[in-house]
Amino acid sequence: MSIAEFEPLMPREGDPRLEELAVTLIARANQLGGQLHPNVRASIGDLVRSMNCYYSNLIEGHNTHPRDIDRAMADDYSRDPDKRALQKEARAHIEVQRMIDAGQDPQDSPVSTRYLKWLHYEFCRRLPEELLVLRHPRTGQEVAIKPGELRDGEVEVGRHLPPPADEVPQFLARMEEAYDPARLLPTRRLIAVAAVHHRLLWVHPFYDGNGRVARLVAHAMLLRCGVGSSVWSVARGLARKVEHYKTALMLADEPRHGDLDGRGALSEERLREFCDFFLGACVDQIDFMESLLQPSELMRRIKLYVDDEVSARRLPRGAIGLLREALLAGEVDRGRAGDLSGYQERRGREILAELLKVGLLVSQGPRAPVRLGFPIDVAERWFPRLYPVD
Repeated sequence: MSIAEFEPLMPREGDPRLEELAVTLIARANQLGGQLHPNVRASIGDLVRSMNCYYSNLIEGHNTHPRDIDRAMADDYSRDPDKRALQKEARAHIEVQRMIDAGQDPQDSPVSTRYLKWLHYEFCRRLPEELLVLRHPRTGQEVAIKPGELRDGEVEVGRHLPPPADEVPQFLARMEEAYDPARLLPTRRLIAVAAVHHRLLWVHPFYDGNGRVARLVAHAMLLRCGVGSSVWSVARGLARKVEHYKTALMLADEPRHGDLDGRGALSEERLREFCDFFLGACVDQIDFMESLLQPSELMRRIKLYVDDEVSARRLPRGAIGLLREALLAGEVDRGRAGDLSGYQERRGREILAELLKVGLLVSQGPRAPVRLGFPIDVAERWFPRLYPVD
């Protein structure tokens, strides 16, 4: 198979709709969470990474409950083998994204073969053995998935036949060349994020894990473009319109439709439509998170929650003062617990201890300042619609 078989790798330049989406994405991203203290954004990032993992797994048909993901991060695994395996899969996704967010990933282009292998290795090496076996849907033949290694055999993806295994390296090399950020203007780099997502799945370089790798690549590319962050996730947008997402991916596999449909083997118009959908999902998710991260509205939701919990005697009176200060200032010195709670020092320390126990405040040590925490139990109240309602 010739590498020309997956051209064009980008929609043509000057498309007004895609350019508008890219410009909008840059503008919206620059505003997101700007009024929040960096410590608060970092804590929210932990919650959003879990959300990103939940939706990315959901796209693959693995519905791991957010609470089970939260337990996995605390080394609390189910006794049920299937559920435990999915918990470990979720934890693997979160840990790899955390490495990307912390800049602990390779500094190569996220489209490079080296980076793709690194992603696949880091994700798959954390998986239990039972998830490292692929069974062919027609023949039933089992293939071992080797972390970080390109496939050495042929695969079928629905009606699509990806390139032969021995030709995968040249397809990946062509992608790295075509999507070199040094050759692209800022708006074109964002359009490239969407185009990469399809073309990488088209090549299908690994036996399994390609979907998660592709979404983590998109996350890394968006970070490199300066619009991605740990406080929003395109995976949520893709999962909420999963049928549209999968249909758009499939349609972008179509061959060229006549002389007005570009000059490559594949349909340029279908690729443009996929890029439109993908970038639109990015803008939609940034807008969604911006609506949740307005400090005054977030504080209002926190207060409503605390009032209810105090009335039910599940939280102590005086808690709201500590939580408010943690939201506005980013962290709270333990010695201020009494003043902020409105009680004497001893009672203030008791209130602080109760908030730490339930995870509404967190700390890096017994003497360190405390920061706002976002345990899964409050996610729906503090961040409505972040996850689907059970």
